[in-house]
Amino acid sequence: MKRKLFVLLFCLLEITLFSQNIEKKGITLSNLYQTYSFYPKTVRGLQSMNDGLNYTALDGDSVLIKYSYKTGEPVATLVSVSDFNNPQIQEIQSYIFNSDETKLILYINREDIYRHSFTADYFVWDFKSHKLFPVSLNGSQRLATLSPDGTKVAFVRKNNLFISDLATSAEKQITTDGEFNKIINGAPDWVYEEEFEYNQAFAWSPDGNYLAYCKFNETEVPVFNMTLYAGLEPKIEKNGLYPENYEFKYPKAGEKNSVVTVHSYQVKSGETVKVDVGTEPDQYIPRLKWTPIGEMVVYRLNRLQNKLEFLYADAITGKSSVFYTEENSRYIDEDYFDDLTFINNGQQFIYSSERDGFAHLYLHAANGTLISQVTKGAWDVTDYLGFDAKNKLVYYQSAELAATQRDIFVIKTDGSGKRKLSTQYGTNRALFSSSYAYYINYFSNDTTPTLVTLHDAKGKLLRVLEDNAKLKEKLKGYKFSPKEFFNYTTSEGITLNGWMMKPVDFDSTKKYPVLMTQYSGPNSQQVLDRFRVDWEQVLTGDGYIVACVDGRGTGGRGEEFRKMTYLQMGKYETLDQIETAKYLGGLSFIDSTRIGIWGWSYGGFMVLNCMTQGADYFKTGIAVAPITNWRYYDNIYTERFMRTPQENPTGYDENSPISYSNKLKGNLLICHGTADDNVHVQNTFEISEAFVQADKQFDMFVFTNRNHGIYGGNTHYFLYVKMLNYIHANL
Repeated sequence: MKRKLFVLLFCLLEITLFSQNIEKKGITLSNLYQTYSFYPKTVRGLQSMNDGLNYTALDGDSVLIKYSYKTGEPVATLVSVSDFNNPQIQEIQSYIFNSDETKLILYINREDIYRHSFTADYFVWDFKSHKLFPVSLNGSQRLATLSPDGTKVAFVRKNNLFISDLATSAEKQITTDGEFNKIINGAPDWVYEEEFEYNQAFAWSPDGNYLAYCKFNETEVPVFNMTLYAGLEPKIEKNGLYPENYEFKYPKAGEKNSVVTVHSYQVKSGETVKVDVGTEPDQYIPRLKWTPIGEMVVYRLNRLQNKLEFLYADAITGKSSVFYTEENSRYIDEDYFDDLTFINNGQQFIYSSERDGFAHLYLHAANGTLISQVTKGAWDVTDYLGFDAKNKLVYYQSAELAATQRDIFVIKTDGSGKRKLSTQYGTNRALFSSSYAYYINYFSNDTTPTLVTLHDAKGKLLRVLEDNAKLKEKLKGYKFSPKEFFNYTTSEGITLNGWMMKPVDFDSTKKYPVLMTQYSGPNSQQVLDRFRVDWEQVLTGDGYIVACVDGRGTGGRGEEFRKMTYLQMGKYETLDQIETAKYLGGLSFIDSTRIGIWGWSYGGFMVLNCMTQGADYFKTGIAVAPITNWRYYDNIYTERFMRTPQENPTGYDENSPISYSNKLKGNLLICHGTADDNVHVQNTFEISEAFVQADKQFDMFVFTNRNHGIYGGNTHYFLYVKMLNYIHANL
């Protein structure tokens, strides 16, 4: 009797579990790109306050709240959109305080220009008077920035620099020579913005008496033309019958750059002084800043990008002198530019270097003399997080424990007393209070949506600010395939890291088709343990395995690994993706005749190389917005890794998929936006012509007026439906 009861209970349990599995829904493209159902919540707009005891964060889009670090509880509502008494302002998109936190600046009516740049209508909120001041009534502005004392705002309009006095509403024009496609004052040109992540080219001195700024003379930079059509979303009426020919300055590899000069404007006298940055016009000025004691600092980088110098400049005379030089046999990565931090009242500074083969932090005297190497080891510091002046402690993020994860550490400036603060395996990112007494940690891993927690300086958990419990509960009702992390060794003896996602009902006795996903660009990483629900879940739900491997050139594994591709972008990355296809094809549960690959941008470049040079191993490929020859891409990015086409012609052409167009065998889909200002549709048109002349059939789809992200209206969803249908039909 007991046995019969046990069998009955077991059968009931099996039926229950089976029913639960049947009831689980598959994740759809509509979930991802129309309703955005699986985006984790976070703590948005967080900033530490000067006292180091409190921080501010946005509650929704309309309220700015002050919170206590100690308790995590709200202390006060600082401002709400209802306080503005302005019907135009329906939300707070972004905000920045002045130095004493008596005012903040915000904007509305944002209109994007390129990836980072935009125009908007800026306003200043005065906490003492409870009044809202428009920065200008003479047209939208760019980069509006409060002076340290909060009495003035500097901004750019129509390529000129202005200062607005909030008390009098008087507006003073600092420059008059600004002109589209010729002169830009206070803002970078297209290529600086894109490749140096440099959006603002002016800065107030700490006392507010000077405004340092760059002038970009792009007169000699070649013009690129894009045709803009009427379209539907948004519809551009003026382009109805005759499309617009949009022209902008875009320096391609080997072509002329803007000539950049540096200037110091004295607010009281109204005088402008030109700063001495040397006699070489063909160089880069990728940053301007001030030390805490009011010395102007100018970054100077040679065109080869293997020699970086820091200059002190006198704001009154314009005289300058080099105080630090960083050189590299290959190139200096722009990722470190923002790490430069002056400490101990400007007497010392911390900066990053790869001089020992890994990215580490170094302490220097103000004159550039090395004091100590702060971090050491066969691993990379992946982010410098700050310096606690009171306790002489340096905080940083690194890939010390594994290239696939990120952890938070603290260490003394002499390299002693290192402690790991993060406790969970995955990806950790920390924001510290101004006093470094507290920090807020953003954590996720493959199966854990963003977890935002509040800690004291020793790492003790004080409070959970966001656990995404609702999203975790929601995911229980869907079929979800976790990543399985792995590594393998290539025929060249190189160990590569990867992850694999299998169908929920995976059966090891069956053989599955596999789609490889990758980006592969220099110092990028796709194989990281972090949370993201993307279309890979749709693919695994449809019976595909999805795999990703970071080949040579990617980040987190030291300088030699990431700079292996120098002068030959595409060579080793392609070899490693082909090796990956061979490795996957040798697994018992993968059908080696049904291997596909897809990628976007650099990843699209890789798809085209794999579908031609590795044609025997790939059945299907999808390349979105691909580069097809580095000659067509901008010079700052391309020359950093390849030098110029004049110096390295074979490196450009021997690694271009255009050169191998006659080798295409499988099914290939190329997608591109016609208004891609970054990777121009020219790339797709040129390789399509090469395929036509080689008599190689392929598929192509262009998106009207879409930029590099291919979004707007229904566009992004449409793209993924097209790609999914292509995979179903051809893989």
